[in-house]
Amino acid sequence: MSNDIFALVEHLDGKISEVSFELLGKGRELASVTGGRLCAVLLGSGVKPLATELGAADSVLVMEHAALAAYTPEAYTRALRALVEARAPRAFLTSSTAIGMDQSAGLSAGLGWPLAAYAKDLSLKGATLKAVSQIYGGKILAETELPGDHAIVALLAGASPAEKGRAAKGPAVEEVAAPAGLETVRTRFKRLIVPEAGDVDITKEAILVSVGRGIQSQDNLALALELAEALGASVSASRPIIDQGWLPKTRQVGKSGMTVKPKLYLAVGISGAPEHLEGMRGAATIVAINTDAAAPIFGAAHYGAVADLFDVLPLLTEKVKAARA
Repeated sequence: MSNDIFALVEHLDGKISEVSFELLGKGRELASVTGGRLCAVLLGSGVKPLATELGAADSVLVMEHAALAAYTPEAYTRALRALVEARAPRAFLTSSTAIGMDQSAGLSAGLGWPLAAYAKDLSLKGATLKAVSQIYGGKILAETELPGDHAIVALLAGASPAEKGRAAKGPAVEEVAAPAGLETVRTRFKRLIVPEAGDVDITKEAILVSVGRGIQSQDNLALALELAEALGASVSASRPIIDQGWLPKTRQVGKSGMTVKPKLYLAVGISGAPEHLEGMRGAATIVAINTDAAAPIFGAAHYGAVADLFDVLPLLTEKVKAARA
């Protein structure tokens, strides 16, 4: 059995995703316990230069093939299964992103290895790998012991600081041959459709007032807009608001929306589902307002108020305007 820890690196348009550095940080921690190597797994075509950014890893396993140039579940699953089955690491780490969930589920089913999804923590206690996962939108935490010599874990964004997964040194790079048959995969990537820019680019805003289901109606958005104007901020939202059509898709924060890192993120009436937290955990200061004291958003917030947003927002707007007068 190998004691190595593998971490899947995600990238797009020549840039490594932030969650990949988070995986490397957690992988580095686990490898120090197992005594094995931390191996970053980098798939694609012409991606070898990206390996220089993965210095937290002991080794970068680079697999290049034309079929891996753009992500498709079929090609990646076939390639990763061949690699993971041959190397048999102690743990294979992915992120709880669309790609990570695709691959973790596919590999678990194909290899028969146990999978812990939506994990917010992962540790080794002796020879036992333990994961703490969020279920029911983060309302319940489930602690799982992963049996056997190998396991797959899909970690939530923010489970480990990205800074721990960065290092200036250059890692060893090992080129791995792609498995036979990738030319015959049935799924073909055609093109990437980038949505048109909206009226506001929330990824560049220093302050965001973000609203969730607790705002109750489209008319009540005026409360958030007024506070945002007073703060010199923009209004963003969780998915339920976007699905209702109350704000455009470009204002959505979360896994299926935008990832934001403002200096101040004011979460108003947002419960804090993992999909939303994935998009805003990197904010410098998070302030939450929610009537439910057990809402998961408070676990991510630096400051919180268990209160009715309809009482707080008008008062907060008044105070901000007075302070700026």
